Amino acid sequence: MKKLTLLFCLAAVALGTTACGSTKEKEISVDVPKLAEELLTTVTSDQLSETAVDMLPSIYFYEPDDVASAAAYASSGATACEVAVIQSKDAKNTEEIEKLLQTRVDNQSALYASYNEAEVTRLDDAVIESAGAYTVLCVCDDTDKAKEILEGYGF
Repeated sequence: MKKLTLLFCLAAVALGTTACGSTKEKEISVDVPKLAEELLTTVTSDQLSETAVDMLPSIYFYEPDDVASAAAYASSGATACEVAVIQSKDAKNTEEIEKLLQTRVDNQSALYASYNEAEVTRLDDAVIESAGAYTVLCVCDDTDKAKEILEGYGF
């Protein structure tokens, strides 16, 4: 009886831990330009410009062959506001993309600290989220709303 109870407990624990998978393992499908534009129009008050897709690897330092799709908007430099949505060809790359986006935020923070320190606070609150093959960076006015939007997409 004790062995049966132990076996039942072990099975319950194993089942419980597999149900708590990481959001990076989620299978979601996102329209990259649509999500980027929704974040742009909903959570930023600054005038951002679309960044040319061929410029994104040099801005975010990812390997172009690792990315299936990407869209980004950035400020002229007056503010740190920025939106980037990147779809990796393989979901295993999202962790690396997250690190690269964090490096971008850290670099921007050091830059803004030298001439517009108020923007450093905005960068400190940057949203970097991943789900499936998608990674998002959002430096914006309303991080709670940005997180709400991302949650609606499955992040």
